[in-house]
Amino acid sequence: MDDTVSFGYTQVTPEEKTRKVGEVFSSVARKYDIMNDAMSGGLHRLWKDRFVKRVKPQAGEQILDMAGGTGDIAFRMAERGAHITVADINQDMLDVGAERALERGFDEEDGSLVFTCQNAESVSFASGTFDAYTIAFGIRNVTHIDRALKEALRVLRPGGRFFCLEFSTVEWAGLRQAYDIYSEHLLPRMGQAIAGDADSYRYLAESIRKFPPMPAFEQMIRQAGFANTRVEPIMGGLVAIHSGWKI
Repeated sequence: MDDTVSFGYTQVTPEEKTRKVGEVFSSVARKYDIMNDAMSGGLHRLWKDRFVKRVKPQAGEQILDMAGGTGDIAFRMAERGAHITVADINQDMLDVGAERALERGFDEEDGSLVFTCQNAESVSFASGTFDAYTIAFGIRNVTHIDRALKEALRVLRPGGRFFCLEFSTVEWAGLRQAYDIYSEHLLPRMGQAIAGDADSYRYLAESIRKFPPMPAFEQMIRQAGFANTRVEPIMGGLVAIHSGWKI
């Protein structure tokens, strides 16, 4: 039995991947949002706006934003009146998110925005707790994606919705070739110049290539038990919004 998982292009033990991914995000936490702007030319903001528009957060809803880190998705949903639990396995990312929340005037005591350290594969919440589960640019870093999807289903109420925003496989030939060159050669250099860390951004580029194509990931979501699954490619599959419902 193969007891290794991919960490970029390298096969490691599950425990080692969890540790290494933690090290990556601890290293980049303070520069994470600046790098997102630099890497995408600011496009990530439009992708996240589109993602939240698809989620349709409603006032009073309980939403779990997994791998929510620095709060980009959570802030957008909380502004619409939803109660957001921001969960992340990395405390350094959560610390940055909590600081940003204070700067934006969110008060953790009123329950509109709560930060908690959680492993997506085994969260501490009771079954049927949330109306929606969101995860943006985080699922590919989970050691066992199938376990995280099962947990997402478990913590949702019947009728709850799952939404995932993630990099995917570019299907436009010209863009695919340009993106391959960019991510392979330029992204690590940008990581070094801006965040002082080329290796972490080399891993992030490799993790995108190792992530399942859109049809394969949709099948994983269905296998976890979600119904009415859907994939919405953006920019030819550079990123994609995956969704499903708990029936």
